[in-house]
This record gives sequence, structure tokens and C-alpha cells, in this order.
Amino acid sequence: MNKRLSQTWQKFRQSFSVGETLTTTVETGKAVLEAANTFKEQGASLELLKPLLQNSSSLLDVLCSPLAQVVGAGLPFVPLGIALLKYSRDITKQDPSLEDCVFIVSQAAYLESVKEILSLYPSINWDADPNINKTLTKQLQKLNEIELDYQSATNTVACFRESELAKAFNQVLSARLEAANIPKANANILTQRVAWNTHRYIIKAWIESGDVIKNIIQPSFGDWQTEQQKFSSIDEYLKTHIASKPLDLVFDESFSFQDIYVPLKAKPVDKNGEIDEKLDSLDLEIWAKENLLNPNNLEQVMFVQGGPGRGKSVFCRMFSDWVRYHLHPIWTPILIRLRDLDSFESRLENTLEAELKISFIQSDKNWLTNKNTRFLFILDGFDELHIEARNNLNLEAFIKQVSGFQQECKSYREMGHRVIITGRSMSLQGIPYLPRNLERVEIVEMDGQLQQKWLDKWEDLPANKGKTAAFKQFLQGDKCPSEVKKLAQEPLLLYLLAAMYRDGKLAIDKLEQASQRTAKIVIYQEALNWVLTKQRSEADGTNLNIELTQQKPEDLKRILTEAAVCVVQSGGEFASMSMLEARLQDDETAKALIEKAKEKLGNEALKTALAAFYIRPADKQEGGVEFFHKSFGEFLFAERLKTRLKAWTQYYEAEDGRQLIIPEAQMNWQIYDLLGFGRLTSEIVEYLMGLLTENQDFPWEQLFKRLEKFYGNWSKGKFIDSAEETLPQKKLRQLQKYGIQGLGQRQVDIYAGLNVMILLLELHRYAKGRDDLKKQIILYLSGQAEGTSRTTQLLRIINYSDCIQLKTFNSVVGQFLRGADLSRTNLSRTNLSRTNLSRTNLRDTDLRGADLSGANLRGADLRGADLSDANLRGADLSGANLNCANLRGADLRDADLSDANLRGADLSDAYFSGANLNRANLRGANLSRANLRGANLSRANLRGTDLRGANLSRANLSDELFGDIRWDENTNLENVKGLDTAKNVPEALKQQLGLS
Repeated sequence: MNKRLSQTWQKFRQSFSVGETLTTTVETGKAVLEAANTFKEQGASLELLKPLLQNSSSLLDVLCSPLAQVVGAGLPFVPLGIALLKYSRDITKQDPSLEDCVFIVSQAAYLESVKEILSLYPSINWDADPNINKTLTKQLQKLNEIELDYQSATNTVACFRESELAKAFNQVLSARLEAANIPKANANILTQRVAWNTHRYIIKAWIESGDVIKNIIQPSFGDWQTEQQKFSSIDEYLKTHIASKPLDLVFDESFSFQDIYVPLKAKPVDKNGEIDEKLDSLDLEIWAKENLLNPNNLEQVMFVQGGPGRGKSVFCRMFSDWVRYHLHPIWTPILIRLRDLDSFESRLENTLEAELKISFIQSDKNWLTNKNTRFLFILDGFDELHIEARNNLNLEAFIKQVSGFQQECKSYREMGHRVIITGRSMSLQGIPYLPRNLERVEIVEMDGQLQQKWLDKWEDLPANKGKTAAFKQFLQGDKCPSEVKKLAQEPLLLYLLAAMYRDGKLAIDKLEQASQRTAKIVIYQEALNWVLTKQRSEADGTNLNIELTQQKPEDLKRILTEAAVCVVQSGGEFASMSMLEARLQDDETAKALIEKAKEKLGNEALKTALAAFYIRPADKQEGGVEFFHKSFGEFLFAERLKTRLKAWTQYYEAEDGRQLIIPEAQMNWQIYDLLGFGRLTSEIVEYLMGLLTENQDFPWEQLFKRLEKFYGNWSKGKFIDSAEETLPQKKLRQLQKYGIQGLGQRQVDIYAGLNVMILLLELHRYAKGRDDLKKQIILYLSGQAEGTSRTTQLLRIINYSDCIQLKTFNSVVGQFLRGADLSRTNLSRTNLSRTNLSRTNLRDTDLRGADLSGANLRGADLRGADLSDANLRGADLSGANLNCANLRGADLRDADLSDANLRGADLSDAYFSGANLNRANLRGANLSRANLRGANLSRANLRGTDLRGANLSRANLSDELFGDIRWDENTNLENVKGLDTAKNVPEALKQQLGLS
């Protein structure tokens, strides 16, 4: 049987023997407000409750009163509602019905929620319009007509926000907020927050009601307490792990991230991973907010990418706290550093449950399907996942897990959670088939306006007063190199430049001489010198660092570079102190330094030496260390690698002539020791080449020859095929000793060899730009072909690499292959999807059946290459030379072949649907039976082309910008299909074919 709210209120009036004296006006709100105030001061009484019932029609009438009094007075609405139920029960000697309980308690709980949510905004004048509008009065009158039966009352108890009561209450609150001139969008969010938040106060009411409801409502008292504890756990998590994040200090400065943070800008990224430069930049936070609040985007995973130092992690800190403050509990933020994940399950939700040691998750198996909680998972650092070396789960599988989880959240109404994931721009490279539900944006460089906002915040900090204007003048002046101006658009580097300028440690003379490649290196080097020398100085200039650490700056730098090796080899995030101490013990110089420090500082000497020099204790490992920013560790690792590379080229004078300081056997072990851990990141390689190119007289040829010799021996299996202890085994035992699991001898061997291949590729590419080196440094990755045969060395290396896990070669080397010489190589049926082969020499190479989907082959030389049956779907072949290449049966759907040279190529039976052949040269090519459905052929050269039996359905044959396709009397259009549906068929061609 249905019961209206007015009936419940009248029933209570009858129980208390009072009549109705007022209608729903502002006066009724005063009645509720006065009752609540009296209750707060004197407690419950029959005399208090009678005027309340007599002079009002519902508890929500109080919204007609000044909200400042409702929000700020700490009025006890839930106790007031419970008192109504208790006194009614005592008077009538009967339990109230479930409908009665829900009507009263939901109003009281809703008002408690209003009080909590609106109190978060003390600066807002909620009473801007003293005259309550008619809309509010009308909405309050409508409340009297709301009906509940037992089932709808039960549903309201289970999930208030989805109930009819919630909708009606929200309309009242919206009208009240409208009277306060709150914008409609903001009012809508506030009412949603209040409705979501009401459930916790309903639970509070049930618990405090005691005997009044024990025979009426299920579940049990214990279940309500468990639910209440869950909300308390969420509150504690938000306070401890989210609200504190913006307040963390920047490195070891005296100010926080919040003090210098400015919202960043981003641009959309298309399905090919390209930024559309034509589009205007968008505010990253606004994009995330709009995406989050749009119910139509529930299936989309938000992926925020950006280079190192672009501000991804700081955005996560700030945005998670913004969500906490402005959207919780509509969305409850959960911030996860992906570097901290130790175990990975087959499903994302299982991984989250295993890794998040939070009581509300651990105590509730249904935490993801509870209708009263909804989470925003912010997964920071996709590129920092260290899963490849731990088990068979790879980055592709993880991103697909995230994608699948988000799709489930859309399919199952009980879930509805969202995911934001961040990572470096290169982190998705090498993943051939990205999920379709990734909505990607890339953080772009700070523009002048953002940079000025940052500088304004920098100037407001006490330590920087009066120094910012000069720094800004330097950045904008002629003396500041253009490379430095560009780097100053990166948040991390802008901070380093500003801090060093503030302290008088910015080496402007060095920056003026820096090239585009070395400018960033100079900044990092000077920043390192800055923290190692004068960052802890007395006012009189006395250097405190030596006193603190018992180490000179150059010795500390040596220790820090070794710490970087430990961190990078441990997965790029943190490393054990025992591993660092052990590595330093292997170096006599470093060993002496540590022993000296221990004499004065004790056994904690090493920790003391590292404290605050860009290093801090690791969150996830007791006794471990991690760098404040991943870039510092990568740069210092590159510094250590540079030192080794330099040592491998040095000689000493002996009686029998010049001798290498590092003999071959020792160098081989050092290669495994430094490089046999996992893949080199593009950032490490960039830093390394910048460090090496600082010295133009570096012995490039000598280094190349030594690495090339190692590469040749490695490719023949020399270092792993031995009855004695092998170098891979020695390195593996070293890693396992310090808890680095998931690698085997083959993995160590493969990573060492592939990383040396990367170094050789970089040396080869650098040498091509120097006339004095390009003839001395020539790299044949697959060896030099003899006669007309093709080499197979690279094919064997790829197959060997992929035997431990498919696409290993791609993920490690794929992005470094640009410009390589792979001519006359047998690469048939290899997987090279999404690799960077731009401007690579692939002349006469066998690529039959190879997977090159999504690969970058822009400007590549593929003359005479055999690409029959190859998968080139979505590949970028713009400007490529495919003269006389064999592409019979190849899949070129959605490929970009604009400006490509396909003259004389065999393209018979190939699939070109959706491909871009704009301005392509197809003169004399064989396109018989090719599928060109929907392809763009505008301005393509089809003179002498064989198009017999080709399908041109919906193909675009011309456009206003580039003009028509070009053909002649030798173009064979016999039995061509689909010309009747082709777009923009030139009139002359129609006449020639009798179509007009």
C-alpha cells in the first residue's frame, strides 16, 4: 500500500495530538530551524517536537531559512529525526512502519549531507537573495505528494541516490541553490554530491535509532556498523593519501607542489599516436573534468601522455585532490603509482584488490559493485610498470586489462567506475593493437601565458622575492639560447632553471654554447652540481655537504651514479641499499670512500650521503632508495654508462705497445653488468648521446669497433653457450641476490645484446651526420650480404629475442631502427609492428608475410623489397620509395602512402581500402584486382597503371586542393568495379569510360 509524505506527517501530528497551523512558507522553515537549535541546546522533549510538527510540513522546510544558519550552526538533524520516531513509538506503543521511518530518516540524513557538503565552501554567500522564490515553495509542496510502498522504501534504504525521494529532495535543493544564484552546472554537482553522501547519514541514523527500528529494517545492526566503518576508512584514506599530496614539499625545498602548480594544457592524440597540431590546446584539468562528468564517456579510458618532466605525476596529485574536494562521493579518487605494484593478476580488479592495502577494500569483496561508492582510479606511470621482467604479463596485456575493466564499468550499472592513466609518450610504442576505448591527450609545452602564471607563483614564495623578474628577463633576452627557451617550457626544467638562477648557480656561459642536443644535458649537469655543492651552505658560504656526508662532490656523484644503476636495474623505480653497497664494494675507489665515511658516521654512512640529493627512502621497500623524479635516475644512469664507454676506448703505454685499459673479457662482463637487466629507455639513450656529443673528439670509431665485436660474438651465442659459468648466469645471480626476480639467463643475454644493438644504431646514426665518420662507422645489423644472397643474422636475433616473449625485439629495439641499413636482409614473417623504420634502407629486403602494421616507414627505401602478403595496415609509408617492390596481396588498409613512389610495383590483389594514395606515383604499377575501396587517389599518377578488375568503390579520385588523378591511354581500366560509386570522378575519365 502506498503512503504519501503528507500522510506520514499527519500521522505523527495525530500521535503528538497537534494540528496544522501553517502552510509551506518561510515561516515553516523557521519552525524546523528553531526546533533544531533548541534540540541542540536542551535535548529532545515532547514540548520541542510538537511545535515542529504543528508548524511545518517536512524537515526540508528548513531550506527556506538562511542557509548560513543551517550549514554553520552544527544543527543535529539526524538526532531530531530519531527523536520523532522514538517519541511516536512511545506514545502509540507501536513500531513505526518502514515507510514512515524512511520518510523521516531520509529527510534528516539529507539535511546532514547538505550541511556537510555546503560547509566545504565557506566563501559562497548561500543567501544572496533574501526572498525565497516561488519555485522553492512549489517544490516543497510537491514533497507532500511523494509516495512510498514497502518495496520502494526498501530500495531507498539500499541506495538513496537512485530513489524517487532523492530526485524530489534534489529538486528542492536545486531550487534553493538557484535562489542563491549558483550556476546550474555547479548546483547540479552539489545536489548529486548531497544525494550520494546521504547514505552514510541514513546508516548513522539506523545505528543510533536502536530499538526503534530493530524489528523493521534489515540488514542487522552489525551490517550497518560494517558499512559505517567502510565510510570511515574511505575518509581516512582520502585524508592521508589524497589531501596530503598537493602539500608534499618539492624535492627538499620549503614549498609544496601546490605553491607552484599551474594547470597544464594538452592536445588530443589520434589513433595513430599523432598530435593534431591544427587543433587548439585544451586545459588538461577541464578536459578531465568534462570527460569524468559526461555519462556518455563511461566506456572511455582517459590516457594522459607526455614526455619526462611534463608534469604528469603532479597533475595526478592535484587532480585527485580536486576530485576529493569537489566531487566526492560522486567520485572517490584512488591514486596509484604503478611503480608500486608488485603483483599482477589476470584481471585489473584482482590486481587492485591484491595491491591496495586499504581496509574498505580488504574487508569488502563487493567493493566494486556497491552502488553507494564509485571510484576514479588514477593510475600514474604506465611507463614505470616493471612487469616485463617479472612474469608473462606485458604492457599490452595490462593496457587491455584496463580497457576491459572500463568496458565492464559501462556494461554493469553497479560498477560505473572510471580510469585515468598516465605515461610517457613513448610508452604505447610497440603495442600493435591499442584498445579502441583509449581517449588520449598529450601534455604540451607551457606557452607564454602558463609560464607567466608559474613565474608569478614562483615570485610569491618568500625565498624568491625580487629575483623572478631578472630570471624572466634572462629567459626572454637575446643571451638565452633558443634551445634553453624551449626547454624552459617543460615544468621540471623550468623549476631547475629558476632554482639555480635564484641561487646564482646557473652556468649561462655553458648554456650559450650548448646545442639543441646538449642543452638539456647542461641543465641536468649543472643541477647535479648545484645540489652536490652549494645547496646546503651557511650564510658565510661554508659548504655543509662535506660535513653532512664526509664526501667530496665528485665522490658523491660517483655514488649517485651507482645508485642510479641500482634503481634502473631494479625496474626504474627503487632499489635496495644492500645492492648499492655491494656494487660500491666492487669499485676500490668507491669502497674506500664509504669506509672513510663509516669511520665518522657509522654504518648509516651511505644513507646519510644520499639523503636529499634527489634521493629519498623508497615507499615500497624498507631500506631502499628511490629518486625524487625518474628523470634524475635515468640521467645519472646515462652518466655511469658514458663513463664506461669512455673507459672502453682508453689505452695505456706498455713495453709492448699501447694496451687497452679495459681488456676484452673485462669489457664483456661490464656490458652484461650494465646492460643485462632490461631495455634501455629512449630517455636514457637521449641523455647518453647528449653526454657523448659534448666532446667532438671522442674516439667514436674505437668505441664502435669494440661494441661491434661484442655484438658479433653475442649474435653467435658465444657468451651463453659455455660449459663454465656464463656471463648471463653471473649477472642473473647478482640480480636475484637483491630480489630482482622474473629474469632468466636467456633474458639477461637478450637484453645485453639488444641494448648493445641500440648503442650501435645510435653511433651509426650520429656518424651519418659527420663527414669524417660516415665512412668509418657503417653498421650492418644483419651482416654484409655476399653476392645476390640475403643475410639472416637479424632474422635469427629477432626469433631468439621473441622466444622468451613475443614482440620482445619490437619493444626493446623497435623505436631505434630509424635510418638503419637493413638492405638485402631476410626478415620474412617477422613481427615489426609499430616499429620506427623511418628512412631505413630496406632495399631488396625479404619482408614476405611480415607484420608491419602501424610501423613508421616514412621515407624508407624499399626499392625491390618483397612485401608480398605483408601486413602494412595503418603503416606510414608517406614519401617511401617502393619502386619495383612486390606488394602482391599485401594488406595496406588505412595506410598512408601519400607522395610514395610505387612506380612499377606489383600491387595486385592488395588491400588499399581507406588508404591515402594522395600524390602517389603509381606509374606502371600493377593494381589488378586490388581493393581500393574508399582509398584517396587524388592527384595520384596512374599513367600506364594496370587496374584490371580493381575495386574503386567510394574511392576519392580528386579534390579541390590537389586535383584529379592522372592517367593516359596506357592506363588499363578493364573490368574496374565501383566507378559508379567512386567520389569526384574526373569528367574526362567519365567520358572516356562512357559513364556520362
